[in-house]
Amino acid sequence: DSFTMKHISKDDIVTIPEGVTVDIKSRQITVTGPRGTLKRDLRHIQMDIQRPSKTEIRVIVWQGGRKHVACIRTVCSHISNLITGVTKGFEYKMRFVYAHFPISANIDNKGSETIVEIRNFLGEKVVRKVLMHPGVDVIQSTNVKDELVLTGNDIDSVSQSAASIQQITRVRNKDIRKFLDGVYVSSKDTIVKDN
Repeated sequence: DSFTMKHISKDDIVTIPEGVTVDIKSRQITVTGPRGTLKRDLRHIQMDIQRPSKTEIRVIVWQGGRKHVACIRTVCSHISNLITGVTKGFEYKMRFVYAHFPISANIDNKGSETIVEIRNFLGEKVVRKVLMHPGVDVIQSTNVKDELVLTGNDIDSVSQSAASIQQITRVRNKDIRKFLDGVYVSSKDTIVKDN
């Protein structure tokens, strides 16, 4: 389209903290830190990822339209999430919400797999089972009633596991303004807290 304005180049910079090594090879990014190693494949996005210095990553789009330029921030967010994951980790807290039938959860660790079983949702006899993504740990809070805590290094795995738990307790064929039962994400934080 000849009418859309193209930028010659647009860029953004991600700073790498101490104790973290980032390896970039043809848009495949490997980040290693005190908590472990995370990999991310960004080959589906056309852009330059450069290392101007040891502590910086520069993401550049050449001759990009509006939608293409928007990918810069996306890639920078992906990289900074990887860095946060290997330094601080991610922690999602979920609460059980129920008006009448108390929801109960059981965490089943079968070898490398972790399964969360949800019982008595709306008084139903069916046991809902959710398989956690690899690298995600689930515990039930001891100090807070009706709370699950999901932790892990990969934000995608932690958030998708939380979403799967929330989605399996959807209320069907009822007025969802009245039936507010479910398991909902109550807070998102890092495992290592900022003081």
